[in-house]
Amino acid sequence: MGGMKKVIHCIFGPSLYRVYSDQSDGIYKPGHLEKWGDQIINSLVVMWNVGIYTSPFLATVLWRRGYFVIDGVTTIAKFLTGIGLVIAVSYYLRGVGRASNPVYTTFFNTFLAAKKNLTRDNKRALMMYDFEYSAWPVEFKCEKKGESRPWHPPTRRSALAYVMGLPCHVASYIVAHTFGLKLVYPGSISMLQYAMSKFLVEGRMKLVKEHSGERFKLQTLDGNEIDSMFIDKRNRHENGNILVVCAEGNAGFYEIGVMVTPIEANYSVLGYNHPGFGGSTGTPYPDQEQNAIDAVMQFAIQRLNFLPENIILFGWSIGGYSTSWAAAQYPKIRGLILDATFDDVLPLAILKMPQLLAPIVRTTIREYINLNNYQLLTNYPGPVLIVRRTEDEVICTEESNLSTNRGNNLLVKLLRYRFPEIVENEQFTLLHEYLSLDTQKQGE
Repeated sequence: MGGMKKVIHCIFGPSLYRVYSDQSDGIYKPGHLEKWGDQIINSLVVMWNVGIYTSPFLATVLWRRGYFVIDGVTTIAKFLTGIGLVIAVSYYLRGVGRASNPVYTTFFNTFLAAKKNLTRDNKRALMMYDFEYSAWPVEFKCEKKGESRPWHPPTRRSALAYVMGLPCHVASYIVAHTFGLKLVYPGSISMLQYAMSKFLVEGRMKLVKEHSGERFKLQTLDGNEIDSMFIDKRNRHENGNILVVCAEGNAGFYEIGVMVTPIEANYSVLGYNHPGFGGSTGTPYPDQEQNAIDAVMQFAIQRLNFLPENIILFGWSIGGYSTSWAAAQYPKIRGLILDATFDDVLPLAILKMPQLLAPIVRTTIREYINLNNYQLLTNYPGPVLIVRRTEDEVICTEESNLSTNRGNNLLVKLLRYRFPEIVENEQFTLLHEYLSLDTQKQGE
């Protein structure tokens, strides 16, 4: 490869974070040119993200200072041209720095070989590097929906009711597609991911080096790419033939999430990141969440060769929605674990917002972010383990009040649905009283 051609390829090559090696800490150390170029590019990316979130304020300031007239537009154009030149020079410096770094060029050749033909040997060589995930080759494509019966919430409104509520619906659409979803899934905020990137790289290293984890990229039915990690303990431990599929919370990532619990219990484990989290693309709307875990389940069954009867779904917090949906689609699974989750996200969402906005919040949740775990569980007849956290302040509608933990509501609703002829109102009254007590008083 010629010198200039090599530089151009390296300019657009994936960023390298770590080399898995026993001889050193493995952190990739870029040369001065690459480091300077990356620092400038990353700084501009951060500024761009901040600009997006503060765009209404910035637009107001620019308008008041006259930047939207001809002279002002000319000034802005000159400024943007200067920024463009800085970006071009930064990318060139990065390319030159990478092309002259033997560690990066070795990685890049390995990457090109795997991209051209992802054989088992090429995949093994590629797994020695942690790099920008967008460049990772897709290894499994979901071609169709999974097994069973999708659940769609009822929407019964007359034409008059729809017209009368149109302003609220418009406001709800704007809320859901600007900041609403990010409040429900803060882990999808790019600034938070940037701040946590170091910890995510460290977490992946631990999974790969200490637990022989293997990273996979899965493509969903709607075209999203899902970042996943598989820990295979089959034929090594008694529990290894059982696979635990883990879905993280609203600011959780598999690199630093709940995977550690089943790993320590010597189960095989498959973790993944929500759409828009970490290396996963997309946005965590309910339909994309469903497609994500559907791809994970199909991958586990078709590619990893686990029977549904040997799969346990483990959902933490808001991950309980994804796992509840998957349980309804794959009712033959071994079991479902719901840890620190809720029956319905609506009461929690209304609590976090001013009461004046309750109608907009209700419409936003029901139309765009309708996470109703109980409704999904009515389509799953198998075993469910509900774990309630006594110090959980997020799932409670009143701080430090166990009786308001929405896990209680999920348990009560599920018992009512499954055993309508056995459990009566008097017993539910006793159950509510019992659930309101702390652990010490429950044991007395």
